[in-house]
Amino acid sequence: MYLCDVNNVEDNKQLKLKSQLCFPIYALARDIVAAYRPLLEALDLTYPQYLALLVLWEKEEQSVSQLGEQLDLDSGTLTPLLKRLEQKGLVNRKRSTTDERSVLISLTEAGSKLQFEAANIPSKLMEAMPVSAAELKTLQHIICKIRKNIRKI
Repeated sequence: MYLCDVNNVEDNKQLKLKSQLCFPIYALARDIVAAYRPLLEALDLTYPQYLALLVLWEKEEQSVSQLGEQLDLDSGTLTPLLKRLEQKGLVNRKRSTTDERSVLISLTEAGSKLQFEAANIPSKLMEAMPVSAAELKTLQHIICKIRKNIRKI
C-alpha cells in the first residue's frame, strides 16, 4: 500500500514513489472517478460527459471553445465527447450564425431534465469520503492554487 510520506525529501529520497506529491493526487483522482462510475452508469454517462453537462447546466448554451476552456480540454478531445452526448439526445451542436468557425453546444430537454436525476451525485460522493465539507473546500483551494502556479513551469 502507498504511504503519503512527505518527510523523506530531506533524507535524499526525492526519487522514491512515496516521496512524490504527484502520485497520491493521481491515485486519488482515479479513485474518485471510480467512485463516480456506478452513479454515472445509472445515467448512461461517462465522467467526462458528466463534467461537460455540469458546465452546460450552469449556462445552457456555450461554444465548444468555451466548454474546452472550462474543462481544460482541447477540441480534439471535446468534439467526440460532444458527438456522443448529441447521439444520446442530451445536447445539440450547431454552427454559430455569427461565426461559422464556432460550434455552439446547447442542452436538449432531455439534457436539462438529466440534471434532476444527477442532483444527488455530489452528496452520495460526499458520504463516501471521510472528511468534512470544510476540509474538502480547503483541499479544493489548495489544488486550485497549485494548478494555477504549476502552469508557469
